[in-house]
Amino acid sequence: MKKRLSEKKNRFKALALLVLSAMLIISGCSGNSPKQSSSESSGNAQTQSSSGSSSNPDSQSSSTSSANSTQQSSDKGVYVLFTNDVHCGFEEGFGFAGLWQIRNRLESEGYETVLVDNGDIIQGGAAGTLTKGEAVVRLMNEMKYDVAIPGDHEFDYGMDRFFELVNMAEFPVISCNFNKAGELLLKPYIIQKKAGKNIAFVGITTPTTLTQSTPAHFMDEKGNFIYGFLQDETGEKLYEAVQKSVDAARAEGADFVYAMCHLGDEDVCRPWTYADIISHTTGIDVVLDGHSHDTEQVSMKDASGKTVVRSSCGTKLNAVGYSLITPDGKISDTGIWSWPNKTGAPELLSIENEMSTNIKNVMGEINNKLKEVVAHTDVELTINDPKEKDASGNPVRMVRRAETNLGDLCADAIRKAGETDIGIVNGGGVRKSIKQGDITYEDIINVFPFENQICVIKATGQQILDALEWGVKGVPGEDGAFLHVSGLTYEVDSSIPSGCKSDASGMLTEITGQRRVSNVMVDGTPVDPAKEYTVAGLSYTLLKHGDGFTAFDKAELVKDRIMVDNQALIDFITIDQKGNIGGDYSDPYGQGRIIIK
Repeated sequence: MKKRLSEKKNRFKALALLVLSAMLIISGCSGNSPKQSSSESSGNAQTQSSSGSSSNPDSQSSSTSSANSTQQSSDKGVYVLFTNDVHCGFEEGFGFAGLWQIRNRLESEGYETVLVDNGDIIQGGAAGTLTKGEAVVRLMNEMKYDVAIPGDHEFDYGMDRFFELVNMAEFPVISCNFNKAGELLLKPYIIQKKAGKNIAFVGITTPTTLTQSTPAHFMDEKGNFIYGFLQDETGEKLYEAVQKSVDAARAEGADFVYAMCHLGDEDVCRPWTYADIISHTTGIDVVLDGHSHDTEQVSMKDASGKTVVRSSCGTKLNAVGYSLITPDGKISDTGIWSWPNKTGAPELLSIENEMSTNIKNVMGEINNKLKEVVAHTDVELTINDPKEKDASGNPVRMVRRAETNLGDLCADAIRKAGETDIGIVNGGGVRKSIKQGDITYEDIINVFPFENQICVIKATGQQILDALEWGVKGVPGEDGAFLHVSGLTYEVDSSIPSGCKSDASGMLTEITGQRRVSNVMVDGTPVDPAKEYTVAGLSYTLLKHGDGFTAFDKAELVKDRIMVDNQALIDFITIDQKGNIGGDYSDPYGQGRIIIK
């Protein structure tokens, strides 16, 4: 019986490998329906006829070639392969081992390849947290990435560490808008010469980085922003920088221009979304985008009326993006290959190659500590809607727009650590679900990978009301500022337009008109705007203007840096919950602390 089961398993793996290989030769095998808007056309990512290229701050040639690509001229064309929002998930989805397999297969078929990453790769998992990004950069070097851009979370370990990681990288890191006092700090674009074609890649980093990473990292000792991303209220500075880079790349001889973006499609990112960039520029052929963790395949018009394809491949390598340039000088197809299974391809298919060996070497020592079991949960503690799925069959994130049981648990842990009236945590900081069963150190780190410090302030009821209002400005859409709470309940009327106003840096400046938040209760009693309450939260939110929070600027700091967030969560689970989660946290939609109408 065991022999028959083993044979059946081996046959399944062989079949699955054939399916994975077939994905590489089927055009558009996993395209998604495009997002619709007034400026977007319907249909999947379309065949495009394109041309493009890139340059550096000194306007010198930035042409390079891939260390991993075929040296002879290809008679089949070039595959541009791309990833975004990997967030340390190099063993999830296709995994780096699966991506390695894909790239090698394409090259063995006679294609040349370019591999690029569109940001948010070094943070979001234990390997990033425990090594401050180094382990991930090492693996990127082994993967032979050709170029990458910084997303907002590439800056989470501080500015000095960011530049250390850039120097560790054996590939160029580019951005046409990351600057210090107006001076670009990275090359704005680079040109890869493949199959006789000059392919330009222009890097664009979201200006929301100033608030979605830690604002203090971009400030001087006096609290003034000295680093920036060409942010202004109109978006014109960013549009001009992108156009300048595209024009310079074309002048340098680019045949194709790919915009590598970490911009996304969320309303809170306007006027800096991918759609804003496309509609205000010319000369871009394809936009490879990240940041919003979506898998939308979109076609829309640029400022000249030309159709531009925008593609994004989700997160955690649940999809790999591709764009095929044919020998006749056309971009024939742009889209994604999806892996919707919970078990990653490397594990399910037993993929063994050079990359899987590299991953084992990097993770060896880390895994010993990460796998230590610290508790047990009777229920899944989730960041996702347990019912809703996206077009690729992946769970839809809920923690940035509504209450979840994991959001409740995290807020409770922070409140307990601070011993306060109220505990709060921003939804954008709660990063990954904990599956039902044993809870390991890795599980805790993956929930709170940023290692933010918990602090305690005294805030007035009015400051709390303002903070809650700012947190729900994007509801029913996603916003990392959405606040999960402990010791407090509130209601939201999403039919009321948000009256929150912000400056060019994304900081809250004022709140006008009717409020969306009402019926705020602290320990069952209506909040008093004039009364002071003790509030525990992450320094990111309470002190460092993370996600644009300025409501607490005049609050009294009572305790600073009392504990790291993931340690507080470990203590709450192992001590207060006696090592077992259930009961109060059994409902994935939470305990009814936040009612959204």
